[in-house]
Amino acid sequence: MALREEKKLATRTALADAAMALFAEKGFDKVTVAEVARAANVSVNTAFNYFPTKEDLFFDRQDEVADRLAKAVRERADGESAAAAVQRAFLDRVRRDDPTLGLSPAVLAFSKLIDDSPALQARLRQIGERTEEALAQALSEASNASADDPTPRLIAAALAGLDRALHAEIRRGILAGKDPETVRTEITRATTLGFDAAIARLSDYPAPQPD
Repeated sequence: MALREEKKLATRTALADAAMALFAEKGFDKVTVAEVARAANVSVNTAFNYFPTKEDLFFDRQDEVADRLAKAVRERADGESAAAAVQRAFLDRVRRDDPTLGLSPAVLAFSKLIDDSPALQARLRQIGERTEEALAQALSEASNASADDPTPRLIAAALAGLDRALHAEIRRGILAGKDPETVRTEITRATTLGFDAAIARLSDYPAPQPD
């Protein structure tokens, strides 16, 4: 990585870390971007250059999260269905203990901040909508669907719905005080059962394209 890119990444990380510390201390709605900038030792303009809104500071990995289902479809193996690719990618995140899954008691503070802020709840819904839209686009491209074909959008809604439900189950388990390893085992089983049903119905979607 070039020095310039390293500096940009370091600044972005410093801002995100400073923001989360302040949010945890004061609550999301009571923190200003100016406070975050001061804590990260950068100007307010610099903070806004990296994060256009305060919600962007909180959900600093939202672009990655919104693209992950579409990425699974784009990078699926030859002959692999979209549903199987999304399932495989989710299980891989569980095995890697991807922090965006929330398989840790640390999610309690994160979840409380969201529950206490209508602005964060609205942004979380937007991220969900972006995730589904990106998946629909990836499915449309993979199947060479026409613009008026609703199939990619309908299948995207089904797969994204499964994904949301699995995330909700993780959150429910952690909030209930379950051991993270227990939640990991339960969610792995639920992912297998839930997606296997979808894979059975969508095993040929999108159909392999001729060379």
